[in-house]
Amino acid sequence: MRVGILGGGQLGRMLALAGHPLGLETTVLDPGEAPCGAAVAAHLRGEYDDLGLLRRLAEWADVVTYEFEQVPEAAPAELAGQVPVHPGPEALATGRDRLNEKTLFRELGIPTARFAAVDSRDALKAAVADIGLPAVLKTRTLGYDGKGQAVLREDGDVDAAWNEIGGVPLILEEVVPFEREVSMIAVRGADGAQRFYPLAENHHEQGILLESRPRPADPREADAVDYAARLLERLDYVGTVALELFDAGDRLLANEMAPRVHNSGHWTIEGAETSQFENHLRAVCGLPLGATDPVGHSAMLNLIGVLPERADVLAVPGAHLHFYGKDSRPGRKVGHITVRADSAAELEGRLERVRRLLPAA
Repeated sequence: MRVGILGGGQLGRMLALAGHPLGLETTVLDPGEAPCGAAVAAHLRGEYDDLGLLRRLAEWADVVTYEFEQVPEAAPAELAGQVPVHPGPEALATGRDRLNEKTLFRELGIPTARFAAVDSRDALKAAVADIGLPAVLKTRTLGYDGKGQAVLREDGDVDAAWNEIGGVPLILEEVVPFEREVSMIAVRGADGAQRFYPLAENHHEQGILLESRPRPADPREADAVDYAARLLERLDYVGTVALELFDAGDRLLANEMAPRVHNSGHWTIEGAETSQFENHLRAVCGLPLGATDPVGHSAMLNLIGVLPERADVLAVPGAHLHFYGKDSRPGRKVGHITVRADSAAELEGRLERVRRLLPAA
């Protein structure tokens, strides 16, 4: 079976790698000269809205998916008339726009922080008057890893934030004190079957995910599963989805959804019976979903900007290294490490050993 992937970054690379044992052929469409996914999949080089390349991909593939949600909306629309595209257009349109996703959360009864659409300086001032400060102003699209955001702590920040990122569709969101950030990785098959991974606890720095650790039997897991299930059903979803949430003590608030495999689910490659990548491919290809049970105790550490010494990391028991084949650059995700152990205490010890090996970005 042939799978086309829009995007050839590390997520496309890991999808292609997961497809090899299943006998799946993969092709990535990506504008880069040598995206890291091209090392393990065929590569169609060109823009995502190149109609000629999209037709070539559709003629070759049995199904098309994508590794990130910021592809032009015209791309899946062009493909959908020729080949199945999963997840579907509504999921993509929802996940790529923060206002759309927050509106859908509200429609489904999934709690969120207060929010308002902002299309002008006057609308921003009205939203601030309604929601209050502190608040965060975000671009509705194209923001990731902390980009396209400005925090408003006092009235004097309003004009500065507008001058920094205004002029495009925006959303203002209430800043809610929270105890931790968590994410639910879920998958739904073409037959409607659903699977859910253990809730993961995430730690960020400057908007970039540093560590993610599954917490089986987490007291918030039932709520997170419920929220994700509502999304899967409402969107008639096929594939893996990530729902990022804030644990605010007395309530669990949805922050964002990603209609694709997700950084906080990388631990599943070694830490679960079936990885998020394999399950995504199983879903979009119409194959039975695999079990999502954890294998021992595990955690994932992102490698930001620079890579550690390979031999040093591999000397740590239970450490699994993933280099993405990308040039080092400040703030860039160039790889990750999964650490696995038989007990929580043993995992903590191994994580400390790995952390000491990580160079400053």
